[in-house]
Amino acid sequence: MPDGAVLFDMDGVLVDSETYWHRFEDEWVFATAVASGDPAHEEVTGMSYGEIYDYLDREYGTAVSKAEFVSAYDDRATSLYGEDVALTDGVPDLFDTLRAAGRPLAIVSSAPQAWISIVRERFALGDLDLVLSAEDIDEPGKPEPHIYERAAAALGCDPADCVVVEDSVNGIEAAVRAGAFTVAYRTTHNAALDLSQADLVAEGPEGLRDVFLGEA
Repeated sequence: MPDGAVLFDMDGVLVDSETYWHRFEDEWVFATAVASGDPAHEEVTGMSYGEIYDYLDREYGTAVSKAEFVSAYDDRATSLYGEDVALTDGVPDLFDTLRAAGRPLAIVSSAPQAWISIVRERFALGDLDLVLSAEDIDEPGKPEPHIYERAAAALGCDPADCVVVEDSVNGIEAAVRAGAFTVAYRTTHNAALDLSQADLVAEGPEGLRDVFLGEA
C-alpha cells in the first residue's frame, strides 16, 4: 500500500449517512420522484444529487422537476448531517495517526461543500490538506475518475501514490479508474455488495484502523 496521501470519502465512511440517505430514497426518491421502476440503492450511492436526478430521469423517468429534487435533498441534508449521523468510531485517532506520520489527508466527496462543512464543524474534522466536492469540478463525478485525479493533482502527487477509502460501488470504481490504491470500507449499509474491485476490504471501524495503523 502506498505511504502517500489518504483520501477519504465522507458519506458511509467518515459518517453513517448512507443509512439515512437510503431511507430517504425509499420513502421519497424511489416512491415519489421516480416515475416507474425499482432502482437499487447501489445504482446511485456515491453520486452527487444532481447526477442522481439525471441518472434516474434517464433510466426510469422522473415525476418531479430537478429543482424540486435538489431542494428536497438540501432540506434533508441539514438535519441529516446536523443531527442524525454519527462519526465512525476511531476516526479522530486515525486522523491523528496519519498526520503524525506526515501523510496528507483529504475529504473527497460527491456531497456539496456546505454539507461537508456541517460534518467537519460538528465533529471537529479540521486540519485537512484538501476538501474537494464534486461541485468543485467541471467533469462528471463518480463513477468517473475525475474527482480523484483532480484531488491528487491538488495535493501535488500522482493518484498511484494515494490511498482512497470508499464504501460505494460508484466511488470504488472512480478511485480504481483514477489509478489509486483503493480500500473498500464495509459496514452495515453495504454488507451485501460486491466490493472486490477494490485492492482490499476493511471490515468495519476496527478493520479500517488496522489497515492504516500497520502502515502509517
